[in-house]
Amino acid sequence: MKMALRTRQTHQRLIHHSDRGIQYCSTYYQALHQRHGVTCSMTDGYDCYQNALAERVNGILKTELLLHRPADLSQARRMVEQSVHIYNHERLHSSLKMQTPDAVHRASLAG
Repeated sequence: MKMALRTRQTHQRLIHHSDRGIQYCSTYYQALHQRHGVTCSMTDGYDCYQNALAERVNGILKTELLLHRPADLSQARRMVEQSVHIYNHERLHSSLKMQTPDAVHRASLAG
């Protein structure tokens, strides 16, 4: 989380989704959120389906896009960046009537 905050390139509102793992619930971790203005999005109890969209994105990254283990941290970063780009700009989503999230977002700004 600290590395992500250090390399962050925007000042837009940040929401961090997590389950209720002890590391995410800790006072230290929650204070880190507060210091950096991060909104915590956490499941209520242990129901992973409450934040289904974030869980779906994570699942797609793991099972469809990140298909091999990176050689090093630099390659891992590139793989995640490429995967997020594909997810947002190239992959058609049935829940979005076979459009990309980017296309739906741009349409909402224009309309």
